[in-house]
Amino acid sequence: MVDLLVTYMEMIAPPSGDAFAAPAAGAMVAHETLDIAGFVSLYRAVGEPVQWDQRLRMGSGELERLLALASTHIHVLRVDGEAAGLCEFNGVGQADVELTHFGLIPRFQGRKLGPFLLDRSLRAAWSHRPRRLWLHTDTFDHPGAQEMYRRAGFKPYAQRMETFPD
Repeated sequence: MVDLLVTYMEMIAPPSGDAFAAPAAGAMVAHETLDIAGFVSLYRAVGEPVQWDQRLRMGSGELERLLALASTHIHVLRVDGEAAGLCEFNGVGQADVELTHFGLIPRFQGRKLGPFLLDRSLRAAWSHRPRRLWLHTDTFDHPGAQEMYRRAGFKPYAQRMETFPD
């Protein structure tokens, strides 16, 4: 078991101002329907450095059902056609939408692609008119994650130590 400091954050209004411009030629974000193999491959590439395992612990049938839900939206960042990151929302179409996974493949980090992916994905989620978007982040996440979420409009509303399987 491992203890993690978990911070819960919420956003109660859509992003203001203009959408972020693509920071690189060939960078684009789109809502995609991924098959299990494509999703798991991208999930691993993004999540292994920060120890993501939630989706890897799901059985294939359970994961397939989750990905097939109309309320599950996966936004994929592509750079010149290559998958570079993802933003997963659960509960789209409901009052409270959870941003469950967000990140970039490490070799794409440091190029302002993360804020671009987040901004485009948040705007898409807000187009469904939720009451709020929420997320949680923890001590294993990228050190700049909370600051990027704050700049995007999220505010912390709770923080606590939680124990997870190692």
